[in-house]
Order: sequence, then C-alpha cells, then structure tokens
Amino acid sequence: MSVGRGVDILIVGAGLAGIATAYYLSRKHRRRSILLVDARPPMSFTSAQSGDNYRNWWPHPTMTAFTNHSIELMQAIASETSNVIEMTRRGYLLATRLEVVDNLVESLHTGYGDSPADAIRLHQGASSASSYIPPDSDGWVTAPSGVDVLCGRRLISRWFPALSEQVVNLVHVRRAGDISGYQLGRFMLEVFRDAGGSRLMASVRAVEANGGYRVDVEGNSGAEVIEADVLVNAAGPFTAEIAAMLGIALPVENIYQQKILFEDVLDAVPRDLPFSIDLDPVRLGWTEEERTLLSEDPDTVWLIGQLSGGAHCRPDGGSTSRWVKLGWAFNRNVSTPLQEPANDPGVLTEFPEIVMRAVSNLVPALRPYAGRMPSRFSHYGGYYTSTPENWPLIGPLGVDGAFIVGALSGFGTMSACAAGALCADWIAGAELPGYARQLSPARYDYEAFVAELAAAPSKGVL
Repeated sequence: MSVGRGVDILIVGAGLAGIATAYYLSRKHRRRSILLVDARPPMSFTSAQSGDNYRNWWPHPTMTAFTNHSIELMQAIASETSNVIEMTRRGYLLATRLEVVDNLVESLHTGYGDSPADAIRLHQGASSASSYIPPDSDGWVTAPSGVDVLCGRRLISRWFPALSEQVVNLVHVRRAGDISGYQLGRFMLEVFRDAGGSRLMASVRAVEANGGYRVDVEGNSGAEVIEADVLVNAAGPFTAEIAAMLGIALPVENIYQQKILFEDVLDAVPRDLPFSIDLDPVRLGWTEEERTLLSEDPDTVWLIGQLSGGAHCRPDGGSTSRWVKLGWAFNRNVSTPLQEPANDPGVLTEFPEIVMRAVSNLVPALRPYAGRMPSRFSHYGGYYTSTPENWPLIGPLGVDGAFIVGALSGFGTMSACAAGALCADWIAGAELPGYARQLSPARYDYEAFVAELAAAPSKGVL
C-alpha cells in the first residue's frame, strides 16, 4: 500500500451533494486542498437517477426555508451561466378529485410558515380566471411565488385541459419546476477543478480517526492511504456504511424507487404541462382477465386493490422534445444498497405498465399506452436514502473534524446547492442559517421534536 497524499478536506462521494460541498468550499470559503473520492465517475450513481425537479412545497416551514435557499442558489447559477442548468419554472400541479380540500389548504398554511395568507391565492369561478397567471416555461425569474388554488372544473379545464375531468381542485405550487442536474453538477465541478480541487476514482475501504483522518482507498492503480484534517461523508446510499467506519450509527434507510422515460409519440402530454401529481388513491384499470391473473400470484395480488396516491408526470427535454417522465414512489420496502441497483429486490419489471396506468387516471390521453408501451422508453431507478422524518443530515457527524451531507431522499437535486453550502459553512465555521441545527444530526438530542416530525401525516415524499 502506497503512503499516498495529504489533503485538508476529503469528501467521500461525488454525487451532487458532495460536488456542491466541494464547490462552496472552493468558491465561497477559498479552500484549495480538497479531494473528492468516489469509485464511480461523478453523478453516475444516485444523482443520475434524479427526476431533476425542484419545489419549495413542504409540510414544514424548515424544509420550505431550506429548499427556498437552494432555489435561490440555483437561480444565481442560472443567471451567471445564461441558464446552462436549463432551469424552468412551470411549477407543480397537485390534483385531487375531492370536493373539500380544507386539510390540503391547511397543510399549505403550515408549510409556508409565518405569512401563508400572502403566499396562498384562492381562485373560484369565472371571476377568478383573470387573476390567475398561467405558467411560463421560460419565466423562471419573473414567475409568481406562493401557491394558486384552482377550484372547479371550468377553471381547471380552461388552463389545464389535459387533466382528467374528474379533477375538481388543483393546487399550483409556483416556486417549482425542473433543471438539468447533470449540467448543474458539471458547472460546479469545473469551478472546483479550476480552483485547484482534485478527484480520485477509488473505493473507501477503511477510515481511522487519529487527530485527523487516515483513509484507506483502493482504485485502479492499487491501494493508497490518504491523510485528511476534515472528512465529509457524502456517500449517498452508503452514508451509513462510511459512518460505521467511525463507530457512528445513522438513523437512515434506503428504499429503491423507480421511474420511466418514454417517447410520447401520441403527444398525449402537452409540452407546457407543469410537473403534475395525482394526490388521490388509485385503482389501476386492469381487464377482468388481467385481474384474475394478478390475483392468482401472491406477489402481484396487491396490484388489484387500492393504491396510494402520488403518481406523477412531466414533459422532459423542452418544447421540441417528445419525451415524458413518469414516477411513483409507492415502494416502502427497505433495501440494503447494492453496487448494482438493477439487482435490488425492489425492482419491479412491471413498473412501466403500473405507473402508466396510474398516471393515465390523471392524464387520460395516456391510456392508449396501457398494455402497449412505446417502443422507445427507459426504465430506471435509484435509492431514496432517508431519515424517519425525511429530513436531511447536514453538519457535524459527532466526531471532531467529521461532517455529513446526506439523507437527501428524493430531493437531492433540488436541495444539493443549499445542502452543499450549509455543509461548507459548518466546516468553515461561518455564520449558519437559522435551520442549520434542525437539519444536523444534533436534532436527535431533542427527542420530542424528532418524534413530532416522525408522526407528521405527510413527510413530503414524492
């Protein structure tokens, strides 16, 4: 084993969270001796499976503030780079067939904190039509903030005719949209590299705390020892494994979730449709023959019952593209993360058909695809690494000089900038935002607070 090198800061994990931490350490805090270590090329594991969406809609004001800051940071990068990150702001549509949505509106008030009355606008009847501002794909700078609640079929069908006629209430979250996570990571990596940062493709085999950190790694060129003053655990699904090398147990679990990307040859999904989510429980439209076959197999019988809401879709690739993304995070089975996620037990080969049928209940023009998937489509997935309350872990890890930026379950792309900036501020000893301690492992010192979060009816999982 070679003696290797010494660095000030070693970041384990070159996903978006690790890259963002390196970026803000380099750019904001002028740190130069930083090494990113990952066995894979940057952003090629969990980050590559992202839906590339962002939103500031959360059931708790802390997460709203956190993602608001991340959106501000992404907007700054978009402005600086002539929008190389392809940021749009059509918003999120939350659709329901329920006539009474008091609970949903109440949750909006909770999530938007001190000034919900200023953030939430109610539109009812024809007289409200002129007060509603429709989404603009390119208006990520000038788009309104807050939330518009559209009540009634006439109003919904005027602005979003592609949605099911059964949808009678629609929540339009305005500070939301999509970006290119790959372009965001690529930009931050270039800045990091130009500032003197370096990368190493290698696997971490052992970590020892000895006043600093001695890290044993192994790459194509063999085994090596790296000495570092500061260690950052940004290992995504493997954060618990890295923490365990320091004798630290993290309250995280991994769940494999899936998506599909397909060529919409029928033009079923309008290119200007915002990211659209069906909030209601759903029964999939199986034929009697299909129901009989599914009911005879204990592994598939669950598919004929009522399933949880949350199936979603959005156009992908801009106005000239014909590609559409569908997703549905209904899996609740915890996995041990694998180096090859395609072998995870949570992989459902039937997922494309399942999610297509579910989203067809929201966008009826997709129904012809049920049972006849387009010839060009991709079925993929990745791990949601989460805490019980579905909040991230960012900050001191509990051992001097060790930090974590992780548990970004399903919101890694949208929160990477704020997560990386916050971790960098912790490392640099800079002034911290008001939510910093709540998002750090130190929140577990307050059992009542964590129990309250874990008991919340909604944790913002999509």
